[in-house]
Amino acid sequence: MNRRPTLVAALTLTATAALTLSACGSDGRSEGKDNDKRAGADTGSEASPPPTASDPASAGRPKIDLPSDVTYEFEWKETGDARKDAVFHDAEQRIRAVDMAIAEQDPLDKAYRFYSEGTAAAESQKYIQEFVDHKARTTGLTRYYNESLTIKDDGTAALVYCEDQSKAFNKFLKTGKTDVTPVTKDSYVVYAGTLRKNDKGVWVTERLISQRGSAKCRH
Repeated sequence: MNRRPTLVAALTLTATAALTLSACGSDGRSEGKDNDKRAGADTGSEASPPPTASDPASAGRPKIDLPSDVTYEFEWKETGDARKDAVFHDAEQRIRAVDMAIAEQDPLDKAYRFYSEGTAAAESQKYIQEFVDHKARTTGLTRYYNESLTIKDDGTAALVYCEDQSKAFNKFLKTGKTDVTPVTKDSYVVYAGTLRKNDKGVWVTERLISQRGSAKCRH
């Protein structure tokens, strides 16, 4: 299976069962089968510039170092709206931070917890632990696209986006073997998340669900 060991792949959708995709402004699909992978994605036609927050900076942002074989195409477009662009940036950093924790085999890594709180943080910890248990990590290229973002009156942000995992796989640490799997409709995942700006000025992900095989992501 692309990107994740079989057991790990079943975790993401159970993360926040109370949050529906329609509540986040998606096409109204309910949560799909728990045959999902991960928690994070992007969209757009032009790749976003490299995030400056990958280096220690304001708000004490953690440095994110990933293996050279873990790469991304974030196609989320810059909106020109400072708040929305900040949401996209911090959502991207959370995605990278989760993969770094997986690569470092550290379920309590501070970086992903810097960019997530509540249910999203707790489920990310469980998710990372599954990779540790399998002695595996991610490898390859992941693409993020078809983003939709709304900042609500209560100050929270509802973010929906797609992830293309067709060129991303699982790499097992003991053998160094990469589990290259065929591309299927389940290689495409839609995510719906809720983010909130904390007292450090960081848009943290509080809730996140996903649905594998979404038609809106298969292009």
